[in-house]
Amino acid sequence: MANMLILFIRKSRQRGLNSRNAFTLAELLLASAILVFALSGLLALFTNCIVLSETGRNSFIALHHGELIMEEIKNTDFSAISNKIQNGDWDWDESDIESNGLAPLTNEQIDTSVSGSDVLDITVNVTWLDRGARSRNLNLTTKMVSP
Repeated sequence: MANMLILFIRKSRQRGLNSRNAFTLAELLLASAILVFALSGLLALFTNCIVLSETGRNSFIALHHGELIMEEIKNTDFSAISNKIQNGDWDWDESDIESNGLAPLTNEQIDTSVSGSDVLDITVNVTWLDRGARSRNLNLTTKMVSP
């Protein structure tokens, strides 16, 4: 029986099961702190990527809405463009955007302006609120000449 106990102790030491090869509490706390620090950095990176993705998606939607206005202006008789813009036909708020079958962004507003007479300088400005109530805008500008 004593021989078996001695054999077990020798094998335990060979496998590293004695107390000299174990981690101390300080080492475990330090390893845990490093792991938490690394994971918190990854979490921050992940959340920033989500915010950037949403910002890009919103910018793409705003660009699409501005291009839709530009296409409507392009398909309008040249002599009527200035009057329609000055009358606010293409100045849309969220309800106007929805009535045209589009999903508006938060507080989205589309304003159209024109200058010139022979060569029209047309600007479509799309504004909206992003996450955190940050105001964003997108300007589309073109020139049109009578055909």
